[in-house]
Amino acid sequence: MIRIIYNWKVAPKNLELFIETWKRTTNRIHEEVEGARGSFMLQNHEDSTIIKTIARWDSLEDWKKFWNEGNHSQMGSMHDLGKRVSIEIFKEVDDFTK
Repeated sequence: MIRIIYNWKVAPKNLELFIETWKRTTNRIHEEVEGARGSFMLQNHEDSTIIKTIARWDSLEDWKKFWNEGNHSQMGSMHDLGKRVSIEIFKEVDDFTK
C-alpha cells in the first residue's frame, strides 16, 4: 500500500465547492479505478485555505497507471478551484486507525 499526499491552496471563496467537488471526485475514482482505495481530506486548523488530500493505493504501479492513462482528468474540476502545491508519495508501513 502507498499513500499519496496532495497539498492544496484554495481561495476562501472556493473552499465549500472545492470540498464538495473533492468528495464526488474521490468517490468516483475509488469506485472506477483499479487499485484506488479511497482518500481523506485534512484542513489546516490555523489557515483553512491549506488542504491536504491523502489517497490510498494498492501500489505505486496502480497510481502511475491512473496518471499515465489520463484518468487524472477526473481531478480537473479540483484544479479549477484550487492550486495543487505538491504531491508526496509514501509507502504505508502500518496503519492502526479504526
